[in-house]
Amino acid sequence: MLQRLREQVLEANLELVRRGLVLYTFGNVSGISRERGLVAIKPSGVPYERMKPAHLVVADLEGNVVEGELRPSSDLPTHLVLYNTFREIGGVAHTHSEYATAWAQARKPIPCFGTTHADYFHSPVPVTSVLLDEEIAADYEKETGDAIVKALQGINCTANPGVLVANHGPFTWGVDASAAAHHAVILESMAKMAYLTIGIHPGASSIGTALHDKHYLRKHGSRAYYGQPKDAPARHS
Repeated sequence: MLQRLREQVLEANLELVRRGLVLYTFGNVSGISRERGLVAIKPSGVPYERMKPAHLVVADLEGNVVEGELRPSSDLPTHLVLYNTFREIGGVAHTHSEYATAWAQARKPIPCFGTTHADYFHSPVPVTSVLLDEEIAADYEKETGDAIVKALQGINCTANPGVLVANHGPFTWGVDASAAAHHAVILESMAKMAYLTIGIHPGASSIGTALHDKHYLRKHGSRAYYGQPKDAPARHS
């Protein structure tokens, strides 16, 4: 099981590279085995092109390394706060992708201007509060996770699979590592389109509730009708 988890997490990390969301050793993706309470995550500072499944570090939900000879990503405590708070999360991704990070540095949530955003997020993308000096000095990475949790109060994390950490960058999540990486790619595209929208029309209005709901709910939930049913029989021509 852990070998398969390592392979999935490695592939999700490499997807960030393929999509141009990371430079050098920036960013990280993790995935969790809920049955065993273990998390596999990218090792700290290891170039993506050299990474193999065996390089992935496995830790328990308290942050103790149980498998692997390398140091885990320094962001592991942030990932663990999310896993320990939201059981529906199965994978977490963190990047410093340009447009999403620009919004994070501006400390501004990303408004939903159109249906591309609405297809994936049922609200604007929230931004965390700025960490206090004493929080940074105490346990910086854990405090970052706590700030994410606070920013998500009253927000369904499944319907809104990402957040901007003020002055830092985006974190995304999903049912597994692959979904977390997918949402990182989508979030970067949303951030770019929102930036361009404001550049064209600084007074642009957010999407209306009816259209937002229509686009989100046709892809998600019990009444979704976008795409093919999972149990649909294959057809051969």
